[in-house]
Amino acid sequence: MLSSLAWVYGKVADLRNTLYDRGVLETFDLGAYTISIGNITTGGTGKTPLVALVAHILAKRGEKVCILTRGYGRTQPRERVLVSDAEKILADPEEAGDEPYELALKLLGKAIVIADADRVSAAQWAKRKFGVNAFILDDGFQHRRVRRDVDIVCIDATNPFGAGKMLPAGRLREPVNNLSRADIVVITRSNLVENLDKIKSEISNLRSGTPVIVSETRIAGVVELGEFHATPQATQSKERSEKALAFCGLGNPKNFYSQLRLEGFTVSANKSFPDHHSYTQNDIFEIEKLAAESSAALLLTTAKDAVKLSNLKFEIPCRVVEIEMVLDKPEEFAAMI
Repeated sequence: MLSSLAWVYGKVADLRNTLYDRGVLETFDLGAYTISIGNITTGGTGKTPLVALVAHILAKRGEKVCILTRGYGRTQPRERVLVSDAEKILADPEEAGDEPYELALKLLGKAIVIADADRVSAAQWAKRKFGVNAFILDDGFQHRRVRRDVDIVCIDATNPFGAGKMLPAGRLREPVNNLSRADIVVITRSNLVENLDKIKSEISNLRSGTPVIVSETRIAGVVELGEFHATPQATQSKERSEKALAFCGLGNPKNFYSQLRLEGFTVSANKSFPDHHSYTQNDIFEIEKLAAESSAALLLTTAKDAVKLSNLKFEIPCRVVEIEMVLDKPEEFAAMI
């Protein structure tokens, strides 16, 4: 049954793309330089650090940057929320969604962040209000309604093509051959696999000549939860030999745990929650109980999770792991942007 549904899903995705390609479905120019950053699979692909990196590149060149995002999981998904005007945070994680809020924290002084399902309307408003001249579409590969100057697709090296199965049987949002629309492919989390040759070969077969940038994730630093909310970009090194319980609500939590162990953290246990999970005090009680059972002296979590923990009480130290993306060809990538 799932295979049949996946077949139908793939056909519908192809039909929709064909209608856009032929101009039957209308696309809209945002009237400013527009970069889409997305993926072809569900779950975490390391897209958020790349969005932040591209925003930094554009801001450094003096552009007025605005990130347009749907803001998955926010309390009022039909409303437009100005998450940040680039100078200050104007919404909480529940109003903004966890990833938009995380981006707003990382990009203070660099980029405006708007959560709105109608990204065409949001862009028009942002241009009038802020004079934006560069837009970044967060999770925009399937958002064909908006024309873009550059289409960047993230491919997770640990699960690049969702085992070749469409939703709901697998993780593909659309057939793999549609990767041919990409202008740039960024392979993420390359440090978590042994060989990239097969992935690169498949990308080349789909669209020969497409630039492929290889990236890896690294831990930039670790900060106490309280310090993270006060100064989210002030990271520092911490002793990694203490036993820790790692927890998160990500699309691909195993990658977070693998990254910690790869970089020398002693993870005695872990606890995974659904992607975009909203934490309660009972969750914290459960996490700390597991920590005690595994002799963990502290907790480790991600920045995406940390934005939703500020009002909760912890009996043992909770630290936030800051992740950064490192490209194999940073100058070449910046030139493409």
